[in-house]
Amino acid sequence: MPTSSLAAVYRKDQNGLSIEEITVDDPLEREVLIRSAATGVCHSDLHVIDGHINAGRGPLVLGHEGAGIVEAVGAGVTHVKPGDHVVTCLSGFCGQCDQCLAGHPNLCVANPTGRTRDQASRLLQGDQRVFAFVGIASFAEVMLVHEHSVVKIDDDLPFDVASLVGCGVLAGVGAALRTARVQAGQTVAVFGCGGVGLSIIQGAALAGASRIIAVDQTGAKLELARSVGATDGVNASDVPAVEAVRELTGGRGVDHSFEAVGLPALVRQAAEVLAVRGTCTIVGVPPDGAVFEIPFAAIRPECTIQTSRMGSTRFRLDIPRYLDFYKAGRLHLDQIITRRARLDDINDVVASMHAADGARTVIVFDQQG
Repeated sequence: MPTSSLAAVYRKDQNGLSIEEITVDDPLEREVLIRSAATGVCHSDLHVIDGHINAGRGPLVLGHEGAGIVEAVGAGVTHVKPGDHVVTCLSGFCGQCDQCLAGHPNLCVANPTGRTRDQASRLLQGDQRVFAFVGIASFAEVMLVHEHSVVKIDDDLPFDVASLVGCGVLAGVGAALRTARVQAGQTVAVFGCGGVGLSIIQGAALAGASRIIAVDQTGAKLELARSVGATDGVNASDVPAVEAVRELTGGRGVDHSFEAVGLPALVRQAAEVLAVRGTCTIVGVPPDGAVFEIPFAAIRPECTIQTSRMGSTRFRLDIPRYLDFYKAGRLHLDQIITRRARLDDINDVVASMHAADGARTVIVFDQQG
């Protein structure tokens, strides 16, 4: 029998999100039905609400940093069973395309995790189809996703912390460890100290970076950055960021810089602080149509500017590994959560994100207490 669920629904012509009842279909082959316990609120969700990412007119259930308990599975599911604790990830993979076979499932080109046009919609309101953002739709009490979009986690892990690893932590830590491959003793600058930026800082610390410079316009976020591994902080609302980073490095610049917001102006600054043969990694998601302009004379010789998609993750391996780091005290994920809220609070949470308050908010459901 299909399942009733409350969800935060987006429509392009409405102001904010509305909490509405939807119907979630039974799982078909390779699908997993999950009772939500927690979901992070990511800036990618905010970009849809603000119109920076075109996600159609809706109705659309946002959210993708989900964690919960498996309630039912469809035929052919082998990775999880009812009762398992899981985390969702938007980097669904097919396992058969060139990118998957080359060890890059985050770049899967087959997009196998949705239903085909001749199949019923996973989410409905009456007879109307409701869309699931990136195939997840975690702003809901119940999720229905493809098996290749979930990973089993240990039962003793708190759901609120685990949910963050499904996107923000995965993207940030992975950007440092996998995409940029920061080496021990190298220097790093991170532009933007929200949830993703704080995760990049921690990834750089895990890699053994000798100096990690956090750049933000908010003093509270810079203090938070220091608490999770930054060695220095630059308040860009008080001083020119590029000059400050270069001064901290004796004019040399940094081996690695990271842009964690998605703003073209910050990408330019991140490129301008590089040392000779340095690498700038763009992790933030820019608005549709964004253009990056960097004067050639502003960057040092033989520098690299690259993007990172979900931290170059192999999430079935990386999410459990990063959560093991958390249990060992090597990843400080509790500090990233600066607010816990309920689904009914979603529009207030969005307003707080616009005001740049805190690092990451987690929506908790009844299973989280």
